[in-house]
Amino acid sequence: MSVLRVYADTSVFGGVFDEEFQTVSRIFFDQVRSGRFKLVTSALVQEEVEPAPLQVRELFNGLLHIVDVIEVSEEALNLRDAYLETGIITQQWADDALHVAVATVAVCSLIISWNFKHVVHFEKIPLYNAVNTLKGYGTIGIFSPLEVIQYES
Repeated sequence: MSVLRVYADTSVFGGVFDEEFQTVSRIFFDQVRSGRFKLVTSALVQEEVEPAPLQVRELFNGLLHIVDVIEVSEEALNLRDAYLETGIITQQWADDALHVAVATVAVCSLIISWNFKHVVHFEKIPLYNAVNTLKGYGTIGIFSPLEVIQYES
């Protein structure tokens, strides 16, 4: 079985230091380190992490040796624009759509996020994937870290 390419948005890195999300976020990153997932992230995440607290930046930078950092391409920007034109989310939240677009263009199997308003939302996931299909891309699984970690038996 091949290792899944999993895109983590900024919320997952911050989740390690958030009381509500820290346990699951830490388990996810432990599973990345153990090779269960091939972690993919983007220059957008790198940019969003810059003003974050030092501990979030240190976590991100400490994983760079095992992470694929994808540049934001014109192709991803066009896909983001298609999401916006379809009304999945508004221009105000364009960067959230850009995370989904970058992960899709990078042919990730999954995108994980703690963003339940604009990314991991039951009404939005099929819409993102409908646009992906219309634009000639594959579908992408969109989940919270809670849904992808492997639990001890």
